[in-house]
Amino acid sequence: MTKIYEKTALEVASKLLQIEAIKINHKNPFIWSSGWKSPIYCDNRLALSYPAIRTYIKENLANVIKLHYPQAECVAGVATAGIPQGALVAEELGLPFVYVRPKPKEHGMGNLIEGKIEKGQKVVLVEDLISTGGSSLKAAQAMSEAGFKVIGMVAIFTYGFDAAEKSFSDAKIPLTCLSDFNHMLQEAVESKYLDQNQLIYVKSWRLDPANWK
Repeated sequence: MTKIYEKTALEVASKLLQIEAIKINHKNPFIWSSGWKSPIYCDNRLALSYPAIRTYIKENLANVIKLHYPQAECVAGVATAGIPQGALVAEELGLPFVYVRPKPKEHGMGNLIEGKIEKGQKVVLVEDLISTGGSSLKAAQAMSEAGFKVIGMVAIFTYGFDAAEKSFSDAKIPLTCLSDFNHMLQEAVESKYLDQNQLIYVKSWRLDPANWK
């Protein structure tokens, strides 16, 4: 079961909505790379352009690691959006940093993992967003195959899809996120990003995103 860092869940949602890193459009749905149609689009990369928010996210991701994964010896960013977040967190914690590509580099050393690899190190992976969890868990598998001991993953935001919950559970990789879909909806209503009718519409997508019309 994904842990949500309750201390930050509403505040992170608020900040992401304020800078439109989370966009909600109930009239003209977005199309994800998977082909899914969605009334929500989340681009947490935008947070990097706002120093105060960037610092808040960095410090709280670091706090999550200190609280839940104090034995961590290395931080790994998941390409691409997890790379800058992971590097910031590793700097905050004073830990080594590596990052994982989606596929091996096609020239040079052909690396899949960039950085100094010390087999047996306990590593926490950093992501910016968890949707289905497929790319995140692929990165975790690559780290395990390289000899790391993956002890957990942290992320800024998760949609909390059942498929992702099952995949992380099956992989036995604990996941902790700063905020999630439910806290975002709560903040969106309180901040008047959504009214009650729009809330019902958005919730209907969350029930069956693959087949939502």
